Amino acid sequence: MSQTHAISAAAAGTVTLGGDLTVNRLGYGAMRITGKGIWGPPEDKAAALATLRRAVELGVNLIDTADSYGPNISEELIAEALYPYPSGVVIATKAGWERSGPAQWLHNASPKHLTEALEGSLKRLRLERIDIYQLHIPDPAVDYNATMETLAALRQQGKIRHVGLSNVTQEHIERGRKIVPIVSVQNRYGFADREWDYVVNYCEQHGIAFLPWAPLGQNRKAHEILEKVAKELGATPQQTALAWLLNRSPIMLPIPGTSSSAHLEENIAAAALQLPDAAFTELSSVSPTPVSYRISGVVAKA
Repeated sequence: MSQTHAISAAAAGTVTLGGDLTVNRLGYGAMRITGKGIWGPPEDKAAALATLRRAVELGVNLIDTADSYGPNISEELIAEALYPYPSGVVIATKAGWERSGPAQWLHNASPKHLTEALEGSLKRLRLERIDIYQLHIPDPAVDYNATMETLAALRQQGKIRHVGLSNVTQEHIERGRKIVPIVSVQNRYGFADREWDYVVNYCEQHGIAFLPWAPLGQNRKAHEILEKVAKELGATPQQTALAWLLNRSPIMLPIPGTSSSAHLEENIAAAALQLPDAAFTELSSVSPTPVSYRISGVVAKA
């Protein structure tokens, strides 16, 4: 993909969350800066810190993380790399999982856990208020209304600016909105994985930002078409997939993650990739088969 201007996330345009947070429409997901299995510190801490700083240099002003990434490691690295945060940088974090080891995720969205998790995130991120605090996933063992009422109360206390949801159905969003305003939804979604198309449509109808994770999915047939179009555009399949997402809806806010500054630059370059109408139509006409990320009955959150 040839570059005729400086790489910047600003080329993707902007989206406004909650009426008062306007960010560039290509963010950064900070899960991959931790160790293997999203557990422990990274093998190369200096590279992780450099990648975070480079993201901001490239115009990224929304960084997505979670207390379960590491656990705690991702948030700690973000603060070490970026605090005091440049003006306009939004840190979005999440709670709702607990960790017992590498690649192991355990539900916990109880009011007690969410309250304690928020305090931990505030301390690690060195913030007095989290701009976007997301429920990482509904807990089947906890009343959903109680979970949302806890987030509403923490927002009322001034510790959360806006509430977001992750790994949810439309029903979860509708129920949650009756308790507290919802500004964003983060579900698995990508060119080759469109199970949550109807949630994207719902979010667009209601002005809710949609943050897709796992933007490439694992659909071989879809990838073949993606690779063909990418070659025609002189871009990589990853860049083409991100460009398709940006074209899919004005509320789309991709958050591709990486621990490499070089890969980061490649991703952010997609902000300026012009996807012709014919290419977008061809890509959109693909009907990928559903992709499963379930492992032993637990949804793996990327």
